[in-house]
Amino acid sequence: MATLFPLLIFSAALGAGINAGLFFIFSVCIMGALGRLPAEQGIAAMQAINVVILNPLFLLVFMGTAVLSLVLVAGGFVYGGPARLYLIAGGLLFLAGTMLVTMVFNVPMNNALEALQPGSEEATRLWSSTYLVDWVRWNHLRTLSSIGALGCFIMAFRAA
Repeated sequence: MATLFPLLIFSAALGAGINAGLFFIFSVCIMGALGRLPAEQGIAAMQAINVVILNPLFLLVFMGTAVLSLVLVAGGFVYGGPARLYLIAGGLLFLAGTMLVTMVFNVPMNNALEALQPGSEEATRLWSSTYLVDWVRWNHLRTLSSIGALGCFIMAFRAA
């Protein structure tokens, strides 16, 4: 296990970095661009993104990083050593700040948006009053959490 552990840490760092980049681009570019479109077009585009993103490669990186984070948190407690705190912090940052936030906040908002017709008054109201503000706010947290996890995993890799 000692020879496998650095590979797990390195893989978790890569996964956290890929997720951080994805969330970052949504926070600083994509959602702003969608918000500039007429509501019906922005909603339709986001609905399409929410369908397309659920592909095997995204799910492998997203869920795989979560599994690695869980393994590394446990490893931090079991194996200890100089990487211990970085492993635990990185894993918890990814699990709570990325996975939990996604499941509790972003996915339910995506599902609510998906259930509406892009041109309806209800969809426009949700998009303008809630979605563009709240979804992005939670996405900022996912971005920062993924960046934090990446930093912790890098430090753990150096210490391992």
